[in-house]
Amino acid sequence: MKPTVAILFGGSSAEHDVSLNSATNIFNAINIEKFEPILLAMDREGNWRFNPYYDQSDIQLSNNDYFLNAAFVYLRKGIENVEIIELNSHQVLSKFQVAFPIIHGTFGEDGTLQGILRSLDLPFVGPDLLGSAIGMDKDITKRLLRDANIPIADYFTLYQFDEKEYNFDTISSKLGLPLFVKPANAGSSVGVSKVNNEMEYSQAVNLAFQYDKKILVEEAVIGKEIECAILGNQNVQASVLGEIITDSKFYSYDEKYITLDGIKTKIPAEIDTGIAEKIKETAIKAFRVLSCEGMSRIDFFLRENNTFVLNEINTLPGFTKTSMYPQLWEKTGIPLKILITALINLALERHRSDH
Repeated sequence: MKPTVAILFGGSSAEHDVSLNSATNIFNAINIEKFEPILLAMDREGNWRFNPYYDQSDIQLSNNDYFLNAAFVYLRKGIENVEIIELNSHQVLSKFQVAFPIIHGTFGEDGTLQGILRSLDLPFVGPDLLGSAIGMDKDITKRLLRDANIPIADYFTLYQFDEKEYNFDTISSKLGLPLFVKPANAGSSVGVSKVNNEMEYSQAVNLAFQYDKKILVEEAVIGKEIECAILGNQNVQASVLGEIITDSKFYSYDEKYITLDGIKTKIPAEIDTGIAEKIKETAIKAFRVLSCEGMSRIDFFLRENNTFVLNEINTLPGFTKTSMYPQLWEKTGIPLKILITALINLALERHRSDH
């Protein structure tokens, strides 16, 4: 009997719309000879929603029509499955044996959802609770990478309760200009600013604190933006590398998902073969240091002198048509349908090893 795979999408973070596009691509590409896919949503208020009558012939979740007739539901642990229960009638609407969470941002990739799925004793795609929580917090990530002698950009951490601890003069004298200001816990370049003076710095700090109580101020590393996709649990493999080329001052949320203006990618990236191998080795090392499993996308900056720093890890990368994670594996020789199957099998493998 084919396992039923629930694709979990939506969520209450700023990346809700990205999740809809990711889930659309996953659902349309999943191998239906091996798996029975269903869609299970979280709305913008954080409520679980399920629409058993949704037309699944050719879905396009960005239309938001899934939510129109979706019932409010809750999840209950069954016998070797999880049941989707209608909130008012308590009727069992569906059951599933595996989850493919693609809820980006807060509550979706920070370990919260992973903890819920683990408490239901359910196999799920992507890193477990610990790796997800670490990867979401850029400050904690950088500390662990630094301890493992993995190169990172210099930075300061600011807390909302004491945001004046480091002022612009102090930080700019140490890190130079320009600077990048970003929330510690956010993805897809949400709330990120590039600043060149004190006025821009003040505006950037205020913006970043709208998304998190802890923010990072980083030195600007001038160089190519290189991305590497990782796949595996114990036996980990790295994809070919890709390069992001943008005409603007940095790779913003709007460029990634809305306008797509001025964005080009090179896959594989045109860099020295020896340097490429070092970056891939570093990506695999970081994946393990940060307690990740299943998948992640790891981003680097490569300077002209062929030194590099690890910029960040994304433990639940996007699966939209323009997302780098599936594109990198496509160019490595693993098309989307096979990639999705591999990720689900890795989830099942980890679940078996835990029991």
